[in-house]
Amino acid sequence: MTRIAILDHDRCQPKKCNYLCIEYCPGVRMGEDTIIINEKTKKPIISEELCSGCGICTNRCPFNAISIINLPEALEDPVHRYGENMFELFGLPVISQGDVVGLIGPNGIGKSTISRILSGELKPNLGDYENPPGWDEIINFFRGSQLQEYFKKLSTGKLKTVHKPQLIDLIPEYVEGRVDELLTRADERGKLDFVIETLELEPILKRDIKKLSGGELQSIAIAAAALRDADFYYFDEPTSWLDVKQRLNVVKVIRSLQEDGKAVMVIEHDLAALDALSDYVHVLYGKPGAYGVVSKRRGVRVGINAYIKGFLREENVRFRKSEIQFKIKPPTPEEEGETLTEYSNLTKSYNGFQLNVEEGKIYLKEIVTAFGPNGIGKTTFAKILAGVEKPDKGKVKKKLKVAYKPQYLKSDFKGTVREFLHLKAQGYGTKIFKSEIARPFSLEELEDKRVEELSGGELQRLAIATTLSMDADLYVFDEPTAFLDVEQRLMAAKAMRKIIENKDSSAIIIDHDIIFLDYISDRAMVFHGTPSIEGYATSPTELRKAMNSFLSQVGITFRRDKETRRPRVNKLNSFLDRKQKEIGEYYYLKSE
Repeated sequence: MTRIAILDHDRCQPKKCNYLCIEYCPGVRMGEDTIIINEKTKKPIISEELCSGCGICTNRCPFNAISIINLPEALEDPVHRYGENMFELFGLPVISQGDVVGLIGPNGIGKSTISRILSGELKPNLGDYENPPGWDEIINFFRGSQLQEYFKKLSTGKLKTVHKPQLIDLIPEYVEGRVDELLTRADERGKLDFVIETLELEPILKRDIKKLSGGELQSIAIAAAALRDADFYYFDEPTSWLDVKQRLNVVKVIRSLQEDGKAVMVIEHDLAALDALSDYVHVLYGKPGAYGVVSKRRGVRVGINAYIKGFLREENVRFRKSEIQFKIKPPTPEEEGETLTEYSNLTKSYNGFQLNVEEGKIYLKEIVTAFGPNGIGKTTFAKILAGVEKPDKGKVKKKLKVAYKPQYLKSDFKGTVREFLHLKAQGYGTKIFKSEIARPFSLEELEDKRVEELSGGELQRLAIATTLSMDADLYVFDEPTAFLDVEQRLMAAKAMRKIIENKDSSAIIIDHDIIFLDYISDRAMVFHGTPSIEGYATSPTELRKAMNSFLSQVGITFRRDKETRRPRVNKLNSFLDRKQKEIGEYYYLKSE
């Protein structure tokens, strides 16, 4: 059996534990060099050849820095390994011209590593990090597959790739000038007018790139990538910070590359967007931060359903204990139990924008979701409920204790996650905190990291967990799914539901992920109007009714997958799309 040992260098603190892993290792006690000390880093090095897999070092390590993993026997040689006792990747996706291939899997499983390898930013070492192979050996490794020809062209510079990165917030640091200047320079395919029109970029063309919002930067990054002329295109999380309509616009732009015979790969956590974007998908499984495996290529519906079920039939691999279940909820009665709070018609104006909110009620133990375009007032409404902003007209009739997680998160805290939680999280260290918050959000693996060094997904988990720990009547979460993978989104939904019901409180969640909204909503509010000018918000109503109203404005329809019951986007002008629009059933048919 192949065994790998992973050491989390950020969590390993030998000065505090005095090498307990070495002290208790049976191999070391027998005189073997199973674990030795790296003279440069002073961190332990675990020999995978000598390790017996007893697990004593993992149990004794006080910082949970060691993982000893028995790999599935079917795994072949690795494609890449970052170093000794570090992450290992097995397999690469099949890329072909005229297809959009999607990657689906948890964060830390190797998706970004794959995009870096295929875009030429990272040369695969085939597991030999000490003596990396040359191109001839790499090309020979992939003989008999489509990737052999791919790496031949990549190695000789005959293959041009374009990579839309995940961290779009870094763009202003290395790109200067106005939006129209950037896009004009990038337009190598003569598609400038099409991209501007499809992504609705006209209002921001004269803006300075350094003054764009997160959603605007995302749209510009996608536009610039799609305008360049290349053989292969890689889009890493293209829908973050975009609203539902913008996500469908992105689908049109990326699909246009496929229609022109280009090869495209997309990494995406929004299952509805991934479904609409991709022809095929590869499921990635393994252990985040330790190893990742690329499954066989599957049709998009079959692949996403396999991911939801947590079982790959052809490989005979189960990577999740239970499948994710989607349920069709009955309509919510107009009067649903005890009222937590109610508010009159609200009006708020500033900087040329006006928000008008229809009066409504929020009931105890319910989760109300809010969706609509960006720049339409959703965050402003959340701030009014949270007491951060005061309305010009109207009022929230009952004063509430509100816990608020903002849309944009700051990571400027000077200290570790443990220190942050001691200061900010209520009940930190109690059994309830550990079971209901720390465990679902995997906070223990973050405690020794510095807050300012956390990734977007780690910071989001910390922010949601801290908000949930607070004693409040109403919890307000502004875009909690940003940077979270599919598993983490559904984990967050379950944790929110459990805590809100246990505390006899309620929640309002603002988000754009249709599948997440479908999974967590009791009732919903629809925001509409003209972004940045005027916004209108309906009172909370039954989810299906709200979705029908919202989707009719966007002009798209959804159906239920017959096997998993998850929402799926209908292709524009397809028979089902036309049929549902005719009868006004934009979300799904009642018979489903």
